[in-house]
Amino acid sequence: MEHTYLRKITLILMTVIGSFSTILAQEGYTSEEFNLLIGTYTEPGKSEGIYVYKFNGDTGEYSYRAEATGIKNPSYLTVSKDGKRVYAVSEVGGGEGSVIAFSFDPVSGKLDFLNRASSGGDGPCYVSVDDKNKFVFVANYGGGSLSAVPVNADGSVGSDIQSIQYEGSSILKNQERPHVHSTVLSPDNKYLYVADLGTDKLNIYNVDFTTSSPLTPEDPPFVKIEAGNGPRHFTFHPNGKFAYLIQEMTGNVTVFNYHDGKLLPKQSVTLSPQGYKGRIDAADIHISPDGNFLYGSLRGDIDEIVIYAINKKGELTYSGRQSSLGKNPRNFAIDPTGNFLLVGNGGSDEIVIFKRNKQTGLLIPTGNTIKVNSPVCLKFVPLK
Repeated sequence: MEHTYLRKITLILMTVIGSFSTILAQEGYTSEEFNLLIGTYTEPGKSEGIYVYKFNGDTGEYSYRAEATGIKNPSYLTVSKDGKRVYAVSEVGGGEGSVIAFSFDPVSGKLDFLNRASSGGDGPCYVSVDDKNKFVFVANYGGGSLSAVPVNADGSVGSDIQSIQYEGSSILKNQERPHVHSTVLSPDNKYLYVADLGTDKLNIYNVDFTTSSPLTPEDPPFVKIEAGNGPRHFTFHPNGKFAYLIQEMTGNVTVFNYHDGKLLPKQSVTLSPQGYKGRIDAADIHISPDGNFLYGSLRGDIDEIVIYAINKKGELTYSGRQSSLGKNPRNFAIDPTGNFLLVGNGGSDEIVIFKRNKQTGLLIPTGNTIKVNSPVCLKFVPLK
């Protein structure tokens, strides 16, 4: 009797799942389809704002869906965990730097403006949001400051911000003052890591979401990076045990052991070619969904994506390099299936699509590009 009952339940569940899958297929959706959101520079340039495309992680096919216009330089984006809110910086100076909130419909791809709030400084270039949608954290590159901007219940951003102004400098010409370049939350959202290119520091904060000023310095309050490196972007391994920091001026990547907010440096590798003496200008860094490969982009006179294999200890071994097939690969993204890597070549107004070899990590050009003016940031959101 028990086995018969279990078989009946199994058949019912299979029927329900099959019916749901059929409905999705009839609507033109599959589990490998995603929204691709693209932040851009509108000035100078011809971009209109934020673009939304449908992207198929199985085939690499894409199609235009929607766009949000009327915002100056909506360069960097972040998406709430439920996929229903999008936050963009307006990367401008003159005291007009701001963060903009949108509601987002993952089914239609439509973005609806909610409101905007001051970012607390000039030239905001990076934004992140916590898993519970309580605060967005903004890096003000031009102003050299960090801001925690509250998020209201409806997803809009508030004006009662916590702003932290940095001081100091380092040894290179563009390190004459602080330049905050990224704000990255730990996987458990208990800590915030803030890379300051101008002072060669990775600042660390405790995050308390129960107060209007959620950020307090951790002990120690920062990791000091060797002078002249210029820390830019920071990312965690999917297993939460390792972290990786890319340095803009040298192309170095620092590997850390990570535990409960603490970072212990263990390895440093370079993305630049052996013997290379030209301009490096490293930019973005990401890890494949399976945690087996790290990718970093180089701009300058190189315009490449560099690939490193990651072993069980989180350490890196060189695997290869691939031309970005364009100019200025400022940002790139790996689709959630891990099948494709998309490179935003801001200097040649295109997003180039590469197929990933999951065994070797190497990239294979597909010959497909998405024509977008001045792409700066790529984010994938499930198409529900």
